[in-house]
Amino acid sequence: MWNPRALSSPLAVLLFLLLHCLLATVSAQRSAWKTLHGGAPLVVARGGFSGMFPDSSDSAYNLAVITCGPDVYVWCDVQLTKDGVGICQPDINLLNSTYIAFAYPNKTTSYLVNGVPTTGYFSLDYTFKQLSSVVLTQGVYSRTNRFDGINFPILSVDGLLTTRQKPKGIWLNIQHDAFYAQHNLSMRSFVLSASKRIVFSHISSPEVNFLRGISSRFNQNTTKLVFRFMAKEDVEPSTNQTYESLLSNLTFIKTFASGILVPRGYIWPVDSNLYLLPHTSLVSDAHKAGLEVFGSDFVNDVPSSFNYSYDPLAEYLKFIDNGDFSVDGVLSDFPVTPFEAIGCFSQLGTNATKQDNKTLIISKYGSSGYYPACTDLAYTKAIEDGVDVLDCPVQISKDGTPFCLNSIDLIESTTVAQSSYSKYAMTIPQIKSGSGIFAFNLTWSDIKTLTPSILNPFAKYRLFRNPKSKTSGNLVALSDFLSLTNSQPSLSGVSIAVENAAYLAEKQGLNVVDAVISALSEAGYDKPGSQKVYIQSTDSSVLLKFKEKTSYELVYKIDETVGDAANAAVEDIKKFASAVIVNKNSVFSYNDQFLTGTTKTVPTLNAANLSVFVELFSNEFVSQAWDFFSDATVEINSYLNADGLKIDGIITDYPETADRYRRNKCLNLGDKRPTYMDPVQPGGLFSLITPEFLPPAQAPLAPLTEAEVAEPPLPPVAKLAPAASPSSGTTAPTRNAQPRVAVCFFFSSLAVFIASLLLL
Repeated sequence: MWNPRALSSPLAVLLFLLLHCLLATVSAQRSAWKTLHGGAPLVVARGGFSGMFPDSSDSAYNLAVITCGPDVYVWCDVQLTKDGVGICQPDINLLNSTYIAFAYPNKTTSYLVNGVPTTGYFSLDYTFKQLSSVVLTQGVYSRTNRFDGINFPILSVDGLLTTRQKPKGIWLNIQHDAFYAQHNLSMRSFVLSASKRIVFSHISSPEVNFLRGISSRFNQNTTKLVFRFMAKEDVEPSTNQTYESLLSNLTFIKTFASGILVPRGYIWPVDSNLYLLPHTSLVSDAHKAGLEVFGSDFVNDVPSSFNYSYDPLAEYLKFIDNGDFSVDGVLSDFPVTPFEAIGCFSQLGTNATKQDNKTLIISKYGSSGYYPACTDLAYTKAIEDGVDVLDCPVQISKDGTPFCLNSIDLIESTTVAQSSYSKYAMTIPQIKSGSGIFAFNLTWSDIKTLTPSILNPFAKYRLFRNPKSKTSGNLVALSDFLSLTNSQPSLSGVSIAVENAAYLAEKQGLNVVDAVISALSEAGYDKPGSQKVYIQSTDSSVLLKFKEKTSYELVYKIDETVGDAANAAVEDIKKFASAVIVNKNSVFSYNDQFLTGTTKTVPTLNAANLSVFVELFSNEFVSQAWDFFSDATVEINSYLNADGLKIDGIITDYPETADRYRRNKCLNLGDKRPTYMDPVQPGGLFSLITPEFLPPAQAPLAPLTEAEVAEPPLPPVAKLAPAASPSSGTTAPTRNAQPRVAVCFFFSSLAVFIASLLLL
């Protein structure tokens, strides 16, 4: 029995207080998750890793466990065959997920499914043996179909026990009990019979009567019953009520289920423009009623809200770590991402310590995934997002003012084509193909009045960036940029990119190199103790000129995709640069968006003691190889942890994603690193493609040569007669003023219209 006199000595009191603190700490850790029972949310792989392999295939189930570890649960949508065998298929109509039409051509039938006439192929028309010749296909057409040739058979529910990788639990979803009952097939009998052979962790259904009919037959400590909500306006067949009306009667649901499964929009709704509305009270209401809440419909490759900026990990954190509540589990086609969110990125707080202090995060036009490139808003956002090095690609106006903008062509990131300056469109092949409205034809006073326009590099995929702020912010002069960066102690440096210097000097009489040097000096960047300055260019002659005049760090950008670098090229680079920028495809080789191997580019540059920066890391899944599972965090993790590679910095238009990565608590764990944070192995997925489904072989990437590095010296700055600003009534430069340059002027309304289309 506990004796209060035991606390009479100071040592005993101290021990008691320490024990009390320890118990309080343990209690706090146990309740850190705002789930119903205080534990971490579950991750349920819908049809296995169905974001990669065909839904409910053997490989999809195995990949879920391989990538996520043994704590993953796997989901099986149960359909019944003519002879009462339960199979795992995502849709009652097999036409949507199999090649059944090839095995049984012209055999479609029609049924009423929940009152809706449906034509297709149905499992109840075939025995399980007849379906053995039917193979699976990737049912989501935006995903790769390269694995369709593996001849995945349809799996029975019992077949889940024979998969090579064993999950923590099996979740059965019974979607159409009433339909099968109408055709003399009993889903209840199947489930009860199968449960004698298989322990199911969860059984869900959108039909009240099915769950009520089996609730007395299952121990809720072993098998949890979960009521699945469908679209709010859909009618539940047992009660003839809409799911929205059932939502107001959670105590009724609690009589036959221990949890609910709801579409994510039930919890975090969005408005008509796909921006988040305030979260509902559903999770807290359900928890008060003693019900667990599971979110469904999570996918990495279908954007749900612009608030997440195409970052699926950010979306999961919104559901599990928002400060108010946490769902008890998520149903996902890409289970590796919620595992990352739960195990590595949750509960970090706003000032989480950097676990990686070596890798530089370098912005690409500021946070240009959120705001128009190189605007004050994009730069401020990048600083808030934890960028180390803020970038300014320098352009120069007619009156010699250097300013920050992603392109010398103002059309690319402003609405200039829709302004009165559209008449200055011209074609200059030395700069770019096609027409443009170039910075050197307008004064800075003209340019700073332009409306910026957000970059949409993936518009052809209908993926647009932050429409609400697509024309927000103001363009920034280099002097103002440097004033901003100088006042930010969180920044370690600035990156100044200089291009087209030879053309500007020879043809426009503009000395961009001296303009940059002067601005940096005026801002104090040539003084000891200032932030580091990186001067970046694809032109070696530009870097040689900066080396001649300054002591800034020089960065050579290789604008070709290369598989290596010749020794002579590397030695040449070392004469004028200490760092190199390469694109992602020069690090890993690709074929049809699959990684096929690792190039020699980075090891060669590492061996020469050149720092290596890699670009461009974007959140949009179409910018990533299939191997990265449509997850920007998987991509960053794989580049920074690949065997034999030392990458010193990454360049990104979403610095927030990159900075969050280096603060995650799964870094520096060594052998204790969780499975879901292992870097992908280049060529791993590609090796699984059957020969008849392989894409055409790619020629090996050529190495960078010395000839590609060498450039003629910068020409002297031409002395041209001064010209007035276009706004002062002058005409654009004439053809005679531009020798050796093909110039075309477009004055017709048709040309203005064409230029405007470039903004779309």
